[in-house]
Amino acid sequence: MTVASAAETATPTAAPTVATTPSPTATAPPTAAKTATPEATPVTVASAAETATPTSAPTVAAAPSPTVTAAPTAATPEATPAATPEPTPQPTPERTPEPTPEPTPEPTPEPTPEPTPEPTPEPTPEPTPAPLTTTTVGVDGISPLVTPNNNFYRIDTAFSIPRVDVNTWQLNITGLVERPYSISFAELLGLSAFEEFITLCCVSNQVGGELIGNARWQGVPIWHLLNHAGLKPEGTQIVGRSVDGFTVGFPREVAFDGRPALVAVGMNGEPLPFQHGFPARLIVSGLYGYVSATKWLQEIEVTTWDGFNGYWIPRGWSKQGPVKTQSRIDVPRPGSTGISPGRQPIAGVAWAQNRGISKVEVQIDGGDWQEARLALPISKHTWVQWVHEWEATPGTHVARVRATDASGATQPEGPRPPAPNGAEGWHQISFQVAGG
Repeated sequence: MTVASAAETATPTAAPTVATTPSPTATAPPTAAKTATPEATPVTVASAAETATPTSAPTVAAAPSPTVTAAPTAATPEATPAATPEPTPQPTPERTPEPTPEPTPEPTPEPTPEPTPEPTPEPTPEPTPAPLTTTTVGVDGISPLVTPNNNFYRIDTAFSIPRVDVNTWQLNITGLVERPYSISFAELLGLSAFEEFITLCCVSNQVGGELIGNARWQGVPIWHLLNHAGLKPEGTQIVGRSVDGFTVGFPREVAFDGRPALVAVGMNGEPLPFQHGFPARLIVSGLYGYVSATKWLQEIEVTTWDGFNGYWIPRGWSKQGPVKTQSRIDVPRPGSTGISPGRQPIAGVAWAQNRGISKVEVQIDGGDWQEARLALPISKHTWVQWVHEWEATPGTHVARVRATDASGATQPEGPRPPAPNGAEGWHQISFQVAGG
């Protein structure tokens, strides 16, 4: 039979146990009523299916319940026939909840970089003037690339020009050599197969001076004549002696380092003029004439460096005389007046024999140095023409020039006098443009 549990009819306080009255037709085993234990949480109520026995019990009428003091709603209902229990559906297993993903932390924003300031642009350098494709700049009044023989400077110690008879003249190779010998003018001409443009300049030339010239020389390399004689190791100086007693001396290696160093017999396609050393003279690129350029040559002697001093050395000049880098303004001429306003050239020549010129710069009225355009040099052994064009304005102006050689050395500002080994300084001129 169906027994209502106390939990179904009682309040959370303890209820009295109710005994069932035995049925008149059958004696049923007494069933102890469940005692409800109060809990702090709501009571779970058992279903009929959970408390019924597997077999059906006979229907029994319930005896009247004694009067009890109970909660107002605690009347015991009449028992109802047990119903065939509905099959209890299997509880749907609860889904194991997916683990709640940890919230993705918001990415910490990267700090906004400070805007990079725009770099201050470097000043655009002035473009290097394109070199000319000719050996001349085409400016009237500039020194000609090749100096005519009759305009070539002359500096020597001769009170009168020697007149040498080529029929009796000989060149003697002497000193510290294995096989001293002499060679006639005709024999020397038979060896004269070498030709080279070389610029010569005098050590006594002032800054901007005119004791300089460029010519095409024909002759025999000095090293060729010395090798024929056979140099002794102790010979370290080459001495040139003139028929009038003048002497020069320079280091032995100069004749063998690849530069043009000649016994010259021709000048600009002609026999040497008498005033320039006929019948033969020494020409050495990169040395001032006072240590190398013996005219009216008679003897080449090989000696030691300390064993001899040339003519000018005891007179206060340096024993070694390499040419210094120099430049000169030819156009306009110093003190010129009446120059027209507008586009005008400033032009001239620069030289650094045996090194060559890499750059020439011009400064006008103390302003910035401006690079001039260079003509094509014949070689590093000659001077080179240059030109700078500018907008001439009325008034008096001052221009200066400086050169840089192929080694990167710029001529110093100076000034220094010619003694003892060559002048130094930037050539400067003043001139006037009309209209001021």
